[in-house]
Amino acid sequence: MLDFLVNRPNHIYEKQKLVQHSTAPPHLVLPRSRLYVNTYYALFTAGMLGVVYSSYHMIRGKKTG
Repeated sequence: MLDFLVNRPNHIYEKQKLVQHSTAPPHLVLPRSRLYVNTYYALFTAGMLGVVYSSYHMIRGKKTG
């Protein structure tokens, strides 16, 4: 019943060889790692820009009169 979850192939050795023989930084070696890292960078940049923008408007305040 759960054979598709239990009896899965083990690809640890292939991934270990891939990481050990690569000259790229460790966080960019695996196939989808660039997608994950670039998505993180984009969301982090958007969040920081929102914080800086909001902080600027909070510090500047509303001009009266």
